[in-house]
Amino acid sequence: MDLSRMPAHTPTAVDDADKRAAVLAPVLTRDGEAYILFTKRADHLGEHPGQMSFPGGSREPEDGGLEATALREADEEIGLRAAEVTVAGRLDDIRTVTGYSVRPFVGRVPDREYDPDDREVAEVVTLAVSELTDAENYESERRDHPVYDAHRIHYFHVGPYTVWGATGVMLTQLLELTTEWCPPEEPDRVVDADADFPV
Repeated sequence: MDLSRMPAHTPTAVDDADKRAAVLAPVLTRDGEAYILFTKRADHLGEHPGQMSFPGGSREPEDGGLEATALREADEEIGLRAAEVTVAGRLDDIRTVTGYSVRPFVGRVPDREYDPDDREVAEVVTLAVSELTDAENYESERRDHPVYDAHRIHYFHVGPYTVWGATGVMLTQLLELTTEWCPPEEPDRVVDADADFPV
């Protein structure tokens, strides 16, 4: 994983959403191998309970900008201090089905134990980039949606964890920008909007 490629990417912005949020995709090195840190959302949360996500949340009035939002939320959720993060760049903004525009930032972070806030985070999970880019661990589907038309959903299965949804979209772009991996041109299947999700 080569984060030095990040500054060459000109990210697309979504500026017309009613609600703004930001996340941090933390990258760490362990025994010479790259890992990406995720949070498993607490089961009692109203939105996306139990799903894998990046640390982040809604912008607050006191935030100096969306990067400040991502860093503040990472500190609140897992105890990752802003001074520990070296921001390498950002990915394209994501428009979510819940009406948010989410701005993803990518940063290098130390490999240490983190302290999840159990009001929001059930578990802090680090997944090896080598496993995320293993073709055996990836599948995708094209799904019709009543608002967003046909779109592709990415699923990364590593052990008991599956990264998908908006986080899967962000992860796909991050891996495309910083590794030699890219998803197959065609999805594994085409499904209706009301089909069950394979997670």
